[in-house]
Amino acid sequence: MSNLAATTTAQAIDGSPMKDSLLPSRKSGSRKPTDRDETEPPRPASATAIGQLRSSLGAALTDTPATSAPNSPRIRPTTLDIPGLTKSRVSPDGRIAQRDVGAKLVIVMVGLPARGKSYVTKKIARYLNWLQHDTRIFNVGERRRIAAKMNQAPDLEFAKCGTEMEDGSDHSNTNSTLVVPHVNIEDTSSTENHSALGPPAIGLGGDLAVHGDGSTPVMAQDASFFDPENVVAAQIREQVAMSTLDELLDYVLFQGGSVGILDATNSTLERRKRVMKRIRERAGTELGVLFLESQCLDKNLLESNMRLKLSGPDYKDKDPVTALADFRERVAIYEKNYVPIGEFEERNNLQYVQMIDVGRKVVSHQIRGFLAAQTVYYLLNFNLAARQIWITRHGESLDNVNGKIGGDSDLSEDGKRYAQTLAKFIDTQRKAFSLRQAQKQATTHFPPLPGDSTPPNPEYTTTINGGSSQPAEKNFCVWTSMLKRSVATAQYFDEEEYDVKQMRMLDELNAGVMEGMTYSEIRKTYADEYELRRRDKLHYRYPGAGGEGYLDVINRLKAVIVEVERMTDHVLLIGHRSVARVLLAYFMGLKREDVADLDVPLGALYCLEPV
Repeated sequence: MSNLAATTTAQAIDGSPMKDSLLPSRKSGSRKPTDRDETEPPRPASATAIGQLRSSLGAALTDTPATSAPNSPRIRPTTLDIPGLTKSRVSPDGRIAQRDVGAKLVIVMVGLPARGKSYVTKKIARYLNWLQHDTRIFNVGERRRIAAKMNQAPDLEFAKCGTEMEDGSDHSNTNSTLVVPHVNIEDTSSTENHSALGPPAIGLGGDLAVHGDGSTPVMAQDASFFDPENVVAAQIREQVAMSTLDELLDYVLFQGGSVGILDATNSTLERRKRVMKRIRERAGTELGVLFLESQCLDKNLLESNMRLKLSGPDYKDKDPVTALADFRERVAIYEKNYVPIGEFEERNNLQYVQMIDVGRKVVSHQIRGFLAAQTVYYLLNFNLAARQIWITRHGESLDNVNGKIGGDSDLSEDGKRYAQTLAKFIDTQRKAFSLRQAQKQATTHFPPLPGDSTPPNPEYTTTINGGSSQPAEKNFCVWTSMLKRSVATAQYFDEEEYDVKQMRMLDELNAGVMEGMTYSEIRKTYADEYELRRRDKLHYRYPGAGGEGYLDVINRLKAVIVEVERMTDHVLLIGHRSVARVLLAYFMGLKREDVADLDVPLGALYCLEPV
C-alpha cells in the first residue's frame, strides 16, 4: 500500500545551498500528594474490580452537577476534549483525563492480508497524534514474528517486543527484547500488574525450522503457519493477539493513551468476540470500541498491495516468485474462515466502519463519541491519487529584514525575486510530473508482465476520452494566507493555469500584544512571557487580543489538512513559519516536542508525494 512519503526535499529555488512535552500535573485540591489517587493502581482483572477501585478513590473531580435521580449509576459525560481549546477541572490542558475511560477509544482493525490495514492505521495515528490525542498502534504481526523467531530451542520462552524503555523511547522496531519469567496466560487470579513484564511468554514446541548454519531454530512462517489445522501455530497466534491487546489496554487505561489501535486481521467472528470480551473484562462497558474493516475489491489495488508485501519482513530477501505464491496461499487460508463485519455487529449495536478500496466507499454504523466521529470524518477524506504537495514560506518581507515578528508588511526586493523564481520553478516541476506519470502508466500491465514495477494506485476520478484508463490532466491549486507578504508571493502565477486562493487558516500565528516587536524587545519588555515561551513553545499562547499559540494553529489548519488529503489535484501552500512547521509536522509524522522548533528557513521549498 502506498503511503505519503515521510521524507521531504528542501532547496533554495535558485540552486544555492540551504543552510513529548511535559503535561501539567493534575491538581487534587487540598489533598496531600500521598492520597491514593496520586499513584497508579494495580491493574484490575475485571469490570467489577474497576468499580471497586473507583469507589476506593473517593469522589471524582467534576464540574458536572450530581444526578438527582435516586440510586442511578454515576456515568461521566464524554463530550469533546481538545488540547488548547477546552478546559475543565479534571482536564486543565484539554487532554482526556485518565479517569474518563468513556471518552477514549480502541480501534480494532479487521480484514484479510494485503487489504491496506497497516496503511490506514498509520494514517489515522498520524492524524490523531497531530491533533494532540495520544495514539499508538499495536501491531500483532510484529509481535507474532518475534514469538516465532526469538526462541533459542524448543519450549524455550520469549518475552514481549516493542518494550517502552525508561527513557520513553519505543524500541518496537529493534531486535532487542526483554527476557522475563514465564507467565501462564490462563492464570488471571494474580492482581499484580504484569504489564511491566510484558505479554505472557509462549513456549513454541512443535516443528521448528533450523537455519542452514545450524544456529537459532525458529518456527517456519510460511503459509502453513496460518493454517487453522496447525495447532501449535494457532496457539501462538491467539496468545500473541491477546497479549498485544493487553498491551493496548494498559496504554489506554493506565499510561495516558487516548486511542489504541489493534492492527491485526481479526477476520473471524470468534476472534472479534474474544477481543470484545477481553476489553469488557478489563475496561467495563464505558470504553469505546470501533471496528474498522478494510476491503479491497479493485483487482489492480489488490495486486499492488500483494506485491508490496514482498518487501515486508515476512518475505525479505526471498525469491519473489516463490514468496508471492506463498503469500497468495496464506490469503486463501484466511479467506476460508473470513467473516466480514455486518450482521452480528449490527445486532449487538457495535460501532463499525467498512472501508472499501481505501476510501472509494465508506460504510459506518452506530458511530458514537468524539474520537470515533473524528476518525470516521478523516477516513471519508483521503485517497491514493498520485499528486504533489508543495509547502513554502512567503518571500522575504520588510519585517523579516528588520527582525520583527507578525505584522503585515510587503515583500522586500529579495522576496519579490523569490516569488518570480517560485512561479517558474513550479511550472517546470508540474510538467515534469505529468511526463513521469504518463511514462509509468504506459509501462504498467495487468496481469503484470516480467520486469514490471509495482502498479500505480487506481484513481477513482473522472477520465477523459470517454472513460479511457488515462487520467485527466490534474489541476494545480496555489493557496496563500490573507497577509500581504503571502499573497504577493503568489502574484506571478498565471490564474488561467493555476487556481489561486487566499485562506485565513494559513495566516501566521498572532503574537497578540507583541505583534511587530523584535525578540530582543520582547525579552526586555516582557521578560516573564519570554521565559514562559522559551520553556514550552508548543503550549504557550501570546497574551493580548487575538494572541495565539501553536495549538491554535493546529486546530485552524485541521480543515486545510483534511482538504489536502481529500483532493486529487496538486497544491502549493504559501504560508508562514509557524504554519509551515505545523503542516510539515503532520506530513512527516513528527513528535509533538519537535513541532515548534522545526527549522523552516525562508527560501526552502518542500515537496511531498504519495509513493
